[in-house]
Amino acid sequence: MKSLFLAAALATATPFAASAEAVPYTLDPSHSQIVFHYNHLGFSTTYGMFSGFEGDIQWDKEDPAASSVTVSFPVRSMLTGWEARFEHFMSGDFFDAADDEMVTFTSTGIEVTGETTAAITGDLTLNGVTKSVVLDAKLTQEMDHPMENKPWAGFEATTTLVRSDYNLGAFAPYVGDEVEVFISVEAAQAQ
Repeated sequence: MKSLFLAAALATATPFAASAEAVPYTLDPSHSQIVFHYNHLGFSTTYGMFSGFEGDIQWDKEDPAASSVTVSFPVRSMLTGWEARFEHFMSGDFFDAADDEMVTFTSTGIEVTGETTAAITGDLTLNGVTKSVVLDAKLTQEMDHPMENKPWAGFEATTTLVRSDYNLGAFAPYVGDEVEVFISVEAAQAQ
């Protein structure tokens, strides 16, 4: 549920100004979030979020399929809005998470699907399990940032994870096994 995301940032290659090779972009941790939600016993939809993470994108505007993205963040950076839920998620029922346990995503391929869309495939490591996931990504905007005065880009992506695939299936199917993930990131061209 977490990681993924940021791969989206890399995915959306559009035919903007041509570049001869991939240009490094760095995620803006203050404007990058991963929001996830799942069904709770049919009574409600429960939400959580990861924010403040970092990642790197190698973005080739001329050949977006040649781009790449890597992201990592601590699982304990999860925000649930309720401390008891967070502690339960970090317990042996779910993550049994140590302070240094990381979620990682590394892209393995990008398929351009439209002028501003792409499918980003990558390896998501979550709870010690690595699986291939696909992010449906979209470039939301690319231009010089009006306050930072340098190239900036925004991306969104979605995917669905099956938590039992990552040994996080406690209480399924009563608590939904499918987790919907929405990623929104901003990235600045690295200096």
